[in-house]
Amino acid sequence: MAGLEGVEQSRQRSNASAVRLTAALEDEQGLKALELYGNPAEGDVILPSMPESAREARRLAQYVVIRFWGFSPQVAEHTVLLVSELVGNAVRHTGARSFGLRMHRRRGWIRVEVRDPSRGLPCLMPVHELDTTGRGLFLVDKLSDRWGADLLPRGKITWFEMRVADR
Repeated sequence: MAGLEGVEQSRQRSNASAVRLTAALEDEQGLKALELYGNPAEGDVILPSMPESAREARRLAQYVVIRFWGFSPQVAEHTVLLVSELVGNAVRHTGARSFGLRMHRRRGWIRVEVRDPSRGLPCLMPVHELDTTGRGLFLVDKLSDRWGADLLPRGKITWFEMRVADR
């Protein structure tokens, strides 16, 4: 075993470097998305209703949660997952050309809204062990503290809220 201590330490240093590089790349991609589409914490960000837009919505959400609001990577991870589910539903089920993403923060809470022109309300369906689809709202229901949909004169807003520890 003599002499192997340096190998483990070297591996730990390279893992830390990889984590920093990944975080820097995610920051850069989030900043690019912010410059291209706008800041969902300041107003509605309109994205095309395409599967690729889920990636941009995730980048925007992560950037806002970590860089603007200063929350932990775990809060960002849950937010990003739930944003992805709501955006996926808007893209798959509404037939819209675009959707809006908006993020709000108030003391102790984060609220994320996805606006689309469909008045069809989301429905939480039972999930079975072998199901390969239909888990989106189940995840939203389990990971958020509250969620729902508000009908608008033209369309709806589907939203979720999570409690967060303010710094």
